[in-house]
Amino acid sequence: MRVCLYGASSAELDESYLTASYELGRMLAQRGHSLVYGGGAQGIMGAVSRGVKENGGTVIGVAPKFLNADGILYKCCSELIFTSTIRERKRIMEERADAFVMAPGGIGTFEEFFETLTLKQLGRHNRPIAVFNTNGYYDDLQKLMMTAVREKFVREPCLQIYRIFDDAAALITYLENYDPAEIDVRHLKNI
Repeated sequence: MRVCLYGASSAELDESYLTASYELGRMLAQRGHSLVYGGGAQGIMGAVSRGVKENGGTVIGVAPKFLNADGILYKCCSELIFTSTIRERKRIMEERADAFVMAPGGIGTFEEFFETLTLKQLGRHNRPIAVFNTNGYYDDLQKLMMTAVREKFVREPCLQIYRIFDDAAALITYLENYDPAEIDVRHLKNI
């Protein structure tokens, strides 16, 4: 399975985030999965990509040409695809992915996650989406989603089109066992 990862590129993160992310990458590789991601060498992106690569996995980086500067991109990618724009980058990552994972990150990570979530709600794909909730980072995101449901901006079935995990092994098991027939996204596009 090719797992698309969205996550931070910051080099200033607490080590606990990097350790958990490396372990996620290690487990992905050891369970036979590939990584598709934004090509970053630092932060969450760098930790996951090293975890995959150093454990025999395939790492596909997709990055806009303007990010091709010293230290920004992971030079050990199995394949590094350059694009002209961020939009093209996201399209290629989506096309190559069998599953999506949002690890801790900032504005870009949020945007990528919500676009993928929106596309699933609109019935444009029915692939698994998992949130890697290291250190409870996304607890407040889940509170926001619950508020949106309570206030009727989002219907409750939309909470079923992604899953949140604190544990990397459980997250990967969810991706591996995901059955698209169990999640009927056809009715969600009218929500």
